[in-house]
Order: sequence, then structure tokens, then C-alpha cells
Amino acid sequence: MPKRHDIKTILIVGAGPIIIGQACEFDYSGTQACNALKEAGFRTILINSNPATIMTDPEIADLTYIEPITAENIIKIIKREKPDAILPTMGGQTALNVSLELEKSGSLKKYKVEMIGADLKAIEMAEDRIKFKEAMHEIGLDTAKSKIASNLDEATKAFETVGLPSIIRPSFTLGGEGGGVAYNKKDFEDICKNGLDLSPVGEILIEESLIGWKEFEMEVVRDKNDNCIIICSIENIDPMGVHTGDSITVAPALTLTDKELQDMRNASFSVLRKIGVDTGGANVQFAVNPDNGRQIVIEMNPRVSRSSALASKATGFPIAKIAALLSVGYTLDELENDITKYTPASFEPTIDYIVTKIPRFTFEKFPGSEETLTTSMKSVGEAMSIGRNFKESIQKALRSIENNLDGFNNIFPPKEYQKDKDISILKGWLSVNSQYKILRIAESIRLGLKVEEICEITKWDPWFIQQIYEIISIEQGLMMGKFVGNKYELKALKNLGFSDKRISSLTKLDEKYIYSLRRKFNIFPKFKRIDTCANEFDSKTAYLYGTYENNINNTLNCESNPSKANKIIILGGGPNRIGQGIEFDYCCVHASYSLKEEGYETIMINCNPETVSTDYNTSDKLYFEPLVDEDVLEIIKCEKQNGTLKGVIIQFGGQTPLKIAKKLDSEKIPILGTKYSSIDIAEDRDKFKKIVNKLNLLQPKNGICKTYEEAEKIVKDIGFPIVIRPSFVLGGRGMEIIYNYEDLKIFLDKILSFSDNNNILIDEYLTNAIEVDVDAICDNEDVYIAGISEHIEEAGIHSGDSACVLPTQNLSKEIIQEIEYQTKIIALELEVIGLVNIQYAIKDNKIILIEVNPRASRTVPFVAKSIGLPIAKIAAKVMSGKKLQEFDLKVNSQTIKHVCVKEVVFPFARFPGCNIALGPEMKSTGEVMGIDINFDKAFAKSQIAVKNILPTKGNIFISVRNDDKPLILNECKLLIDIGFEIIATKGTNEYLSDNNIQSARVQKILEGRPNILDYILSDKVQIIINTIESDLTFKDSMILRRNAVNQKIPYFTSIRGALAAIKSIKSINDSDLEIKPLQEYIN
Repeated sequence: MPKRHDIKTILIVGAGPIIIGQACEFDYSGTQACNALKEAGFRTILINSNPATIMTDPEIADLTYIEPITAENIIKIIKREKPDAILPTMGGQTALNVSLELEKSGSLKKYKVEMIGADLKAIEMAEDRIKFKEAMHEIGLDTAKSKIASNLDEATKAFETVGLPSIIRPSFTLGGEGGGVAYNKKDFEDICKNGLDLSPVGEILIEESLIGWKEFEMEVVRDKNDNCIIICSIENIDPMGVHTGDSITVAPALTLTDKELQDMRNASFSVLRKIGVDTGGANVQFAVNPDNGRQIVIEMNPRVSRSSALASKATGFPIAKIAALLSVGYTLDELENDITKYTPASFEPTIDYIVTKIPRFTFEKFPGSEETLTTSMKSVGEAMSIGRNFKESIQKALRSIENNLDGFNNIFPPKEYQKDKDISILKGWLSVNSQYKILRIAESIRLGLKVEEICEITKWDPWFIQQIYEIISIEQGLMMGKFVGNKYELKALKNLGFSDKRISSLTKLDEKYIYSLRRKFNIFPKFKRIDTCANEFDSKTAYLYGTYENNINNTLNCESNPSKANKIIILGGGPNRIGQGIEFDYCCVHASYSLKEEGYETIMINCNPETVSTDYNTSDKLYFEPLVDEDVLEIIKCEKQNGTLKGVIIQFGGQTPLKIAKKLDSEKIPILGTKYSSIDIAEDRDKFKKIVNKLNLLQPKNGICKTYEEAEKIVKDIGFPIVIRPSFVLGGRGMEIIYNYEDLKIFLDKILSFSDNNNILIDEYLTNAIEVDVDAICDNEDVYIAGISEHIEEAGIHSGDSACVLPTQNLSKEIIQEIEYQTKIIALELEVIGLVNIQYAIKDNKIILIEVNPRASRTVPFVAKSIGLPIAKIAAKVMSGKKLQEFDLKVNSQTIKHVCVKEVVFPFARFPGCNIALGPEMKSTGEVMGIDINFDKAFAKSQIAVKNILPTKGNIFISVRNDDKPLILNECKLLIDIGFEIIATKGTNEYLSDNNIQSARVQKILEGRPNILDYILSDKVQIIINTIESDLTFKDSMILRRNAVNQKIPYFTSIRGALAAIKSIKSINDSDLEIKPLQEYIN
């Protein structure tokens, strides 16, 4: 094979933390690339700041730098490791931008490092809006009428040419960040200003409106010999105007004519050839005018993209792996198709099923922001489903998305419409690009709108509306009592994707009865293999989906072929969302790897196309199916036909599999590890309180209520402030800090709406306490404590949003020993087998137990990377029957010689109008890790990695609550010593003055002009420290916080976080930050 022999060492650039627009699909692609290049004999060096990824495991690359992804750090790595090449196409826009910076500065040329996968010319031509437009015109392809602007004056001139509505697209940003659709001049100016601020090159594209046009994507791969193949065509069901990441999409494209599809295919090849992508994959996006068929090119990504992961999972073709190998000289015809083990990679994939991707949103986390979908991406995750027809595929997708949907569930139209039945209100409601647009369409059909009217309002293609219309027509028949319950009717309903639960809901018949009918008629799903070739060749890889479709002979062969092996099923985490992210997928992947090492056949069930867990070679078998009772039980039933099912792992996938645990337990399905009864005790407040009392442990004062009256009684005993939340939730959803009875009454109804069982938990709100997370493994005999993570922010901020550090920095030896003791007695009392996470607060030298989770936690990957032990793997082996004494467990977070800091990233810029202050409800999307020899340097690295760049000089604004004023004195003196000037509001200014610390007084926003907001907007503030006294000041400082985000000013709302930042600033001033690979820290 013509592998390049002049390249020995390759530096792979990762994507950094999970953010909206750049999620865990780049862990999937990066892991594939690292593995492929390592297997091909190359020495691989990785830089990535995200500890929650598989790709940053120390065994994936030869050397792993968990460092901020900056040009400065990459140069340091180049000097140290002397790579021959850098691969920038696997780390999203982050990797592309930093590599482009290095190439333009001459650094790569200086150190003789070649950029592979895409070169400077290709990246610039694809990413620069003017060059791309000119290139497309040179090859005869049409683009939207547009103008480029680098400032507001140029934008205003462009406005005169383009007109309204217009679409604004910033250059070199992720997920359309900073872009939008302008319908009036004020919106135009606001979006342009924001887009110019967010574009790293200060450039925006202003183009004619394509709102309502149909949108398509082509995933293309090309090698150096000009072999070009289309991996997958993807159609956005939502029209232009909604970011493709927020749109429901299907593969293959369903509404193009053969000629349109061929034209798009040929255009894609021409685009790659013109741009110069000749050793890898790319994504080309098109728009088609439904009125006249005009086809234009929107943009292309000269790298592995978000859609590449979807296309890979939809077809079975490993785009990232192949692209990585093409970048080092291989050609498509020389590479094997991993699925068939027979055809070459140049064999273009063909699929005989329909794939649907549906996005997952969490607007409820950001009250105050507009819940309208635009060209700026807002979804935090996605689910994928596979069916033999569109109706089956879309209904499976709806129940995969973790929104308590069984299919096309009813939603309520506006109250005004319910009252007056004014059809214009209904049409207005339908016209909004909502996250529930597809359900609004279904509801509008129920309310009598015709297909043609809906098409006109939504601009959805009539074919999709007709498909939904047919589903709703069937539903209405079932609701009218037309369900006969015979074999043919039930088989037809299942073929169209109706779940037992949905049929039960529509017919008012018990779900168990529907299942009994299926069993009577022998109606069960058959499992088909993803084979890349529409069944032309046998698939050697067990990548499966379920379907009820029959062929012409009324039979469909099941291709699952359960083996005789001892097998373990692992339930994944489903779609990413805030509170349940990549960390849980990491644990599932480790469980699969670990149990394969023990000789078990591992079977993964998941529906998230972005993840490593749904790669075809992570487990022995992959079922791409919804994680709901019915679908999971059908897979278990199939697998139990042969071999021995040792058990099902529900501990590693977060809250999603725990929802299924009760059903598995009732069906006598063995649950591996901790028993369901123990999980139930930990989740049930009353049951758990008995355990706490038995063990003589402390808890915050608390109570359970179901009504306002009950809550009022509890609060009288506890006192304000309180933390209130529903039980059985993840990520603190619906959790609030309440300061008075009025707010208690306002929020109670909202919280009740989140809870299935209407149980509301009320806790004393602990102030001035240190919170810790403990991650441990128990085998029901011994307990190994892997990590005690100290939160940097004080208790009261959700653990997922708090920065944390290990080893602990502010806890005494006696407190640590007591934490270890309490952790052991709790784990043994609950009979934990596997992972357990326990959260404590330390207040007035007392240890207060907050909660116990007998499952994997989001801190597991961070702890594992910090101490150098794969604790999820060890836990999985313990769950399979091994004992802790069989492992070498001498190291833990208190014995390591380095310091690790986990910091998180927030999507506030995506949600204008939301409050950015942190509290008990989780809002972060991802995390980074800073690692160094001391806390100050590790914390500084963590801030750089989340782009919260700490200044080394300038003005610092300080406004803190009374309790925090004494704590800030020493740090204020330190700031003045290193050259900062302090700006403070009246109370803080006077306190500092009384303690002989000089500061300039500034007015609050409501006190007159000039005020602190004027200072911020005039670039006179470089860092902000603002802690709050009460709910009133919490609300008053919202404008300040929002503008800090917009101006990209480091902002700290907790005193402990602020103190850590100040110490880190001094550390940065004193010396340069050094880097070294993870392997040197842990080995």
C-alpha cells in the first residue's frame, strides 16, 4: 500500500469541550483517527483539553496532551515531540482554526510540519465567504446573492443590495453562532454587530433570504487519485432558516428527483475538486427552491463534520477512519470495508432503510431566552432511528429523544385559540420555528388544517406533511374505537412505528393487553443488519436495527443470530442533553471494552449517533434502538434465545437506563451490579432517610411535599433560603433556590410539571459550605475510593456546573478520613456493586450528606484521567463478579503528586436573555481539564481551555456580598501589587478603604451615569467579581452578567472561584505555563 513513509509522527488536534455546534461526534471521529493511524504504524500525538472523551484515554494515542488547544501550546508540543505532520480535520472548527493560525503565521513551515487532510488553500477557500463564492462561480455553480462585511458600515451598504429578509453568517464560527435571520433593520444591525464580535476574523456574510427553501447535505470522500464517492445524502425536513443541527433530518434524501439527486452528486464532486480536498471527507450543503428547482451551494466544510458522524452511523461507513488513512497516502480502492470484510472502501454505500435524526433541546434550562429556532444552532444533542419506512423511522425517533413521547403525542395549541377558535391564531402558532414543530403540525392536522395549508405555512415538503397526515388519520381511527385487535391490523400498526404504549393510549386499552395480543399473534420485531450495500453482500459486523416490515412473502429473516456466548447487555445514555452528556457514554464504552477482556460478548443498546458507544466495533453487537421499555425488552427477548445472558448494565448510562430498571426488575431480567432495590432506596427520600438515621449521618434539614400547603409547613421548620426540586431527575432540572413564600408559590407548579410522581424535595440551603464529590467502587465487601473532588465554588451551585479540583486543597486530614469512612459505610449498607458517587458538604467542620448515586457519575472520566486508573473498566469487572482485591489500587486522588482542575463551559451566548448566574440547576454543556504541578497553574490552564482568558493587567471590578468582603482583602492587595487597579461599588469601595486598600468607586446601573455598565462597554473592565446577597441582588445584576458574556470578560459569581482566579493570575505573571503529556503525570 502507498502509505507515506516520509511521515513518522502525526499530531492530531482535538475539538476541546463539548459545546453547542461541536459535540461528542468529534470524540467519535478523533478516536477513530487515532486508532487507525496508530494501527497503520504511525506515532500519534494528541492535544485535547476534554477529559470526558475516549480519545484522551492514555492508551488511545502514544502521547496525550490534555492542555488548552492554543497555537502557543501546539508550538510547544511541536518543539518537544517534533511531529512530521499535523491533522486538523478531526477536531471540528476548533482544530481547523488553530491549525490555520499556525500555518498563516509560518510556524508549521518553520518547524517543518506538514498539514495533512486539508491544506491552507483548501481551508481558506472553503471558509472564506468571498473566495468560496468566487470558486463556485468559476465551476458554474450558483450561490446566494450576498455581500461580505468587516464592519457595520460595510454591513449597512450590503443591506441596501441584499434587502430584507436577509441571512447573516459569521465566518469561522461553530454551529452558526452569531448568525441569524433579519426581518427588519434593527434586527439586522443587532445580528451583524454580534456576528462581527463572534467571528474570529471579524467577518460576516450577508446573503439573500433562502427562507423556505429545501436544504440538503452530501457527505463526500475523495482520495489523492480523484476517486470520489458519496457516503450519504441527507435531507433536512425543516426548510432553510433553521440551522441544520436543529433540523429533523432523514437519510437518504427522499424528495429529490433522480435528476436533482444526480446534479447534486456531480456538483459535490466538483466542489471538492475545486476547493482541493483530495485526501479525506467533506460536507457540502445545498438549497433548492421548491417553486422553480433552482439549486445553489450554501457552504462546504473541508473536514469531518457533525453530519459525518450521522452519515457514518446511517450507512456503517467509517468516514473518520477512512479520511485519516487517506490523509497519509492510502486510496479508497486499497482500504477494506469493515462491515462486509469483502468490498473495498471505494464501494459507494447504499441503504435500503430510512434513517431519521431528531435534535434534543433544553430551553427549560435558560428561562428568559427565546425558544425559536434560527440559523444559530441551539440543540444540545440528538437521537437517530432506523426504520424500513418513514412512518416507522420518525415514530421511533420521537420516542428516542427522551421527551416522554410515545410518538405523535398531543400538545395544546395557544389558550387564545382554545377560547376563540380563531384559525389565524392556530396558523400563527404553527408558523413559529419551535422545537416541537413536528408535533404542532400533527396537532394542526387534528384541528382540521389541510395538508396544503400546512405546507404553505411551514414550507415543509408536502410529502412529509402527507406522511404525518396519514399517521394522524390512523390515530383518529383508533381513538374512535375502530381497533379490532386482529393479527393483520396489529402487524400493520407496528410496521408503521406505533409503540404498544401509543396504541394503548389511543385505544384506552392496557399496554399489557396490547403486548399479549402481539405475543398471541407472534408479532415481534426482526433485527436487520447495517451492511453498507443494501443486502448485496453479507455483513460480518453485528450492527442492527429492529423493524416490523415484512417482505413479499410475509416474512422477514431476523439477522441478529444470537450466539451461544455468555453475554452482557449495556444500556447507553441516549441523546446528549444538559445533565447527561458524554461522560456517561465514556463509562458505557469502558464497560464494553472491559467485559470483552473478560471473555463476555458485549451488546450495546443506544440511539445516539454522535458517540463512540455506537461505533460498530466498540461492542460485539450494537442495537441502534430507542432506550424505552418495549424496545429494550424485545432485544433482550431475542438475545435470550441462545447463549446465557449474565445481566444488563444500567449503572453507566445516567438517568436513561435507570428509568427502565423497574421494568427489567419486574420482568426478572438480571441487573448486573447494584440491585434495583438499592437504587430505589437511594432515589426515594423516605427510604434513604432511614438509612441515614441508621448510620448516624448528618443531612440538611429536608422534607417531601406534593402541595403548596405541605411545602409551607416544611419551610416553617427549615427556614429560608431553601433548595426545591423534583425527585428522579438529572442535572438539577427544575431545581430552584427559594427565598420567600411568594416565589415558593410561583415556582411550585412549574416544578410539579417536571415530576412524574409529583414528589417535591425541599432541602435547607447550605451557605458558606465546601462541597465535595466522592467517586468509589464497591464489591459489597470492600470499598475503593478513587477520587475526592473538592468543588471550587461553594455549595449551592450544581455539581455539574462547579469547577472542582483533586487532590483536595482545603480539607483537613481528619475531614478526609471521615469522608472516606462515611463513604464506605454507605456503600456497604446499600450493597453497592460497582460505581457509587456521593456528594457531601462541609460546614463548620461538620460533614453533611447531600445525596448518593449508586451509578456512574459525570466526574468518572475526570477522576480516571487524574489518577491514571480506568475506574469505569474496573467497576464493570467488579459488576461481572471480580473482587477489588484482585486489582492494584494503590493510587487515588489523595496520593497523586500533580493537581487536576475540572472546569465547565456554558452556552449562554446562544441564549440571549437568560440569566447567566450559577445555581442548583445545571446549565453547562461540557468540561475541560487543567493539569499541572500546583493548583494555581492547573486552574489557569482550565480557564484558558474554556476561553475564560485571565488578564495579567488592567482593571478589576469587585462587588461582593458582606460575608465575602473579609475574604477578598488579601487577594485585593495581591492584585494591586501585580499592577491591577480596582473598581468597586459603594459598599465594597468603603470596606476596602477602611482596610487601607485603594479602589475607584463606580455607580451601579440604577444609580446614574457613568455606571459600571458604561465601563464594561467602554473596555475599561478586564475581569469581574460579583457575588450576590439575596434573590433581589441576584435579579438586579442580570444586565451586568449578560454584558460580561457578550464582551467576553472573565466573570466570577462565587467567592471561592474568584479567589482561585486571582491566585492563578499571579502564577501566570510569575512564570510561563509548561506542558507535558498525561502519560508523564500518571506513570
